[in-house]
Amino acid sequence: MAEIYFQKMTPEGYHEIEEQIEELKKDRPTKIARLKAARALGDLSENTEYSTAKRDLRHLESRLRFLNKQLTYAQIVQPQANGTIDLGSSVTIEFLDDHEQVTYKLVGTQEADLAAQKLAFDSPLGQALMDQGAGTTVTVESPDSTYQVKIIEVS
Repeated sequence: MAEIYFQKMTPEGYHEIEEQIEELKKDRPTKIARLKAARALGDLSENTEYSTAKRDLRHLESRLRFLNKQLTYAQIVQPQANGTIDLGSSVTIEFLDDHEQVTYKLVGTQEADLAAQKLAFDSPLGQALMDQGAGTTVTVESPDSTYQVKIIEVS
């Protein structure tokens, strides 16, 4: 029997996917109406409007299936308030090579967005930080280099 792989994510990440699904569902009737109107124009073999509308509807349906599968196989993880870093924790770190301090929230892989300070828990930095506490210095093994970071604060 095949093992089912669950994707870990935060409650916020789960909620964001639910919101995306609702927005796509609101857009579906418009896309269906556009497809019907384009079909009514006649010859489908040379009907650019029909081809475009059909492609757009297929894309929307495909995205809905993808997002629904993410919710189906999601494992929502609540952060533990025990002072160690876990999925959903916010952590302030200092890179020891340039003394830059950054605050990240550790999130599931599909939620990761470095521009929004969301770090994937299974990234090299995320893996090094997991289960550590404030005041700890960890070594990060990335594909290109090895570096150290000091954990300043966990919340």
